[in-house]
Amino acid sequence: MAALDGLRGYAQDHYAEVQQFGNTEYVSKAAASGYQVLRLSFTPDERISKNLTGLIPHAMENVETQVARCMKMINSRQTNIDKYLYLSSLKSQNLDLFYRVLIDNVRELMPLVYTPTIGDVCLQYSTLYTRPEALYISIKQRKSIRTILRNWPYPNPEICVVTDGSRILGLGDLGVNGVGISIGKLALYTGAAGIHPEKTLPIVLDCGTNNETNLKDPLYLGLRARRPSPQVQQEFMDEFMEAIADVYPNMLTQFEDFETEKAFNYLARYRNTHKCFNDDIQGTGAVVLAGYIGAVNLSGVPIEEQRLVFMGAGSAGVGVAKQLVEYYTRRGLSEKEAKDKFWLVDTKGLVTTDRGDKLAEHKKYFARTDNNGHQFRTLEEVIEYVRPSALVGLTATFGVFTESVVRALKASVESAGVNRRPILFPLSNPLTKAECTFEQAVQWTDGTVIFASGSPFSPFAVKSGEHAVTYWPNQGNNVYVFPGLGLGAILAKANKVTDEMVYTAAAALAESLNAEEVYKGLIYPNIERVREASVVVAREVMKAARREGVSELSEAQWVEWEEWGDVDLTKYIKDRVYDPLKGM
Repeated sequence: MAALDGLRGYAQDHYAEVQQFGNTEYVSKAAASGYQVLRLSFTPDERISKNLTGLIPHAMENVETQVARCMKMINSRQTNIDKYLYLSSLKSQNLDLFYRVLIDNVRELMPLVYTPTIGDVCLQYSTLYTRPEALYISIKQRKSIRTILRNWPYPNPEICVVTDGSRILGLGDLGVNGVGISIGKLALYTGAAGIHPEKTLPIVLDCGTNNETNLKDPLYLGLRARRPSPQVQQEFMDEFMEAIADVYPNMLTQFEDFETEKAFNYLARYRNTHKCFNDDIQGTGAVVLAGYIGAVNLSGVPIEEQRLVFMGAGSAGVGVAKQLVEYYTRRGLSEKEAKDKFWLVDTKGLVTTDRGDKLAEHKKYFARTDNNGHQFRTLEEVIEYVRPSALVGLTATFGVFTESVVRALKASVESAGVNRRPILFPLSNPLTKAECTFEQAVQWTDGTVIFASGSPFSPFAVKSGEHAVTYWPNQGNNVYVFPGLGLGAILAKANKVTDEMVYTAAAALAESLNAEEVYKGLIYPNIERVREASVVVAREVMKAARREGVSELSEAQWVEWEEWGDVDLTKYIKDRVYDPLKGM
């Protein structure tokens, strides 16, 4: 009891929580929470009332000074992993300050909290591990899933991100080490959209791993066994989803980084019966759609002449392509006319019905039948054949967009008319998997490219005589969509996430740019405005949920908002999001 008594003066609320559980494993969590109150901003009277006299330095500091100290500490670290570990420690000790630092320095810190750094963190997770930050549910614990879910110390979570680690970014099967993805993604739900951190739940489903490196690693924290059959994993997933609906019926579940076939199967299996969506398929599709809407407007290529080549035909590639099909069907094209604008390429070449290999089910929708028996084996051959206006990369293969490929794209666009610009989206994460760099794209298109990447690139300046022209990259980061989509679904009390809600999220993002961003030729808002954009996305998603009949909010509430319009609904959202300043 001495350890518990020592927490009394620091955090009375959390002391009660520890007493309730009566288990020493909660002491460390309560202690971390207790340190939340040890803030340098407390006045002398507050320090006396909270029994903190002498426990913190004499200086009273404002938030800005505390943030500056944190940034100095971050910048003193030599590697991104070290910076991530500092931020992780800060989050465990002072949650409000962590999110204040993240929000105020989002451009610099988001690549540390999530991609690209999170990929390196996942590769080393078992080595870097110091404390639990998620729920770890093993397939060996199938009968205890509900008990494990109820063990989460924060009541009534509103959003969870779940992965089985089978396809982490472009890094493959990382097993339980993939939990870093769930942790990082939920930090962005809070930082970018204001979902309260104590209402988030990261989960990893440990089904073993086929990664030999992990299986041989003496420090690996996961189940030391190969993954069972797809059927057994499906049964485990069914039991998990049933348990989620039972224990947390109001919680939204986001699927993340499941291998391709499972990603499509699970989304189709649960989307109409559970509150869930898949960010790799729907979120990526929506954010690319938002950027594509802007890119088409800038390209000078009429909609009827747009043709798209996708390098990569996995869950992300097919998911994005399907979202863009909807873009065209909403503009009057039939589904077949829209689908015929897409040519998908994988490691074996153009995806066709007569290619000779057994096509995965998810690829069949876009398999071409008009190749007249000719097999196009390389991307260069496909570009020469199709003469596309846009090239999208989701291959997780660095450098696959070579100079010859990019110059061929430019030539095919410019040959069709003057003042036309190529659309080039190398979207794979992390940076080491990007199909090409921003600098290469600018140089190989002589500055005409409309560019969006999955990972962040810096602006690129090209000197011309005495002057320099600065080119601004766009990052097609899912953080522009999934936090607002999740927030809107939660606030609308949506009983499922519909295609209309996902499409609306993309359209709202495309409309959220301000005048300066439009002037710069951007197709996404500046990342510093991601919270503003998320509010717009959430508002429009809420309205879409109501149109679709899936919102469980009272009709009287909706009638009141309709009377006052978007201003009132926007205020409703802003009044309900987490603001770390309120805790400081």
